[in-house]
Amino acid sequence: MQKAPGQWLNMMAMVWLLTSIGVAIVHGAEPSQSGPPMMIPVAADGVQRATVTLDSYSYSPNQLIVEAGKPVELTLTSVTTITPHNFIINEPAGILSVEQDVSAGKTITITFTPTQPGTFPIYCDKRLWPFPSHRDKGMEGTLEVR
Repeated sequence: MQKAPGQWLNMMAMVWLLTSIGVAIVHGAEPSQSGPPMMIPVAADGVQRATVTLDSYSYSPNQLIVEAGKPVELTLTSVTTITPHNFIINEPAGILSVEQDVSAGKTITITFTPTQPGTFPIYCDKRLWPFPSHRDKGMEGTLEVR
């Protein structure tokens, strides 16, 4: 089946557009530098609450410190306008596993209770093929459980 000249032109325009968007997303912002660790206080009701901002290739704060055995409630706010993100803590031995998608411009609240001390990586594994993942671009941090 042959394509009409107009169809080829439309296909080429779409490839150019998608490539341009991908390049803008990948090169649009660099990850922020690591800030000081944030010790999340335990509220009167026993819950540790904090807000984490998800931006282009960064979490802020990106280093959280919590107490073991007490619930953690994180409000995840994506400030990007196009790119979705996620918040993943995936400890291989199954000690702590959290995975939450956050659409662009949305806010989600998650709750989990870490049971054992340790330092756990936080990261975003979203990616626009064939570009590097958000984690590869620096969207990662740590959760320290004491």
